[in-house]
Amino acid sequence: MTKILLHGACGRMGHWIADTVSGERDCEIVAGVDPSGEAYGGFPVYSSLSDVKETADVVIDFSSAKAVDGLLTFAVEHRLPLVLCTTGLSEAQIGAVRKTAEKIAVLRSSNMSIGVNLLIRVLREAAPVLAAAGFDMEIVEKHHNQKLDAPSGTALSLADACSEACGGGYEYVYDRSQRREKRPEREIGISSVRGGTIVGDHDVIFAGQDEVVTLSHRAYSRAIFAKGAVAAARFLAGKPAGLYDMMDVIG
Repeated sequence: MTKILLHGACGRMGHWIADTVSGERDCEIVAGVDPSGEAYGGFPVYSSLSDVKETADVVIDFSSAKAVDGLLTFAVEHRLPLVLCTTGLSEAQIGAVRKTAEKIAVLRSSNMSIGVNLLIRVLREAAPVLAAAGFDMEIVEKHHNQKLDAPSGTALSLADACSEACGGGYEYVYDRSQRREKRPEREIGISSVRGGTIVGDHDVIFAGQDEVVTLSHRAYSRAIFAKGAVAAARFLAGKPAGLYDMMDVIG
């Protein structure tokens, strides 16, 4: 039985994870942490990490960037593997995550969906073949109207997968409104749509001469991110120190 400490327990994703774990037989949430202290899911919720009394095997974090520093310290002190799902970290925080991974197991990914990570794997194989054949690469991502950042972290990860697989050197372009020139060869355009309640759509478009190949992922519910995080927690519990990602989980 994998015992989980849920950091950010009272947020929207915290609730999704609690609901996901409630239907599993091989893992349980022993406690949650959230400043609001709101009880949810039948486990105790503490307002601070320092108040936690229960023993856990792994931490799942869906909190906020400002809470990550204290979480890293707590995880190291308690030798707890950490599934870090919070996005929007600063460069300094990303550096701190790498140092933390020298002491404990840390899994960090821009997207916890198994489907998205499998798409990244496919892109690493497809992009070099299509780019060599003269296909242009474009990415269109769509999210709900409450999302604060653009482009999405997932869109950037998809672009990175394509660029790195093709030897790097691609420029990411987010706005062409001020340009009056033909499209450069080593360019990846990334477009963002914000509206309604779209959970997350990503299209990677390879446009060639007289043909187009589009690889897509559609998220219809945030449950996919919760399922991925729980799968990551199962995988990470008991692992040696190191920096892992969802590619390690899907094998």
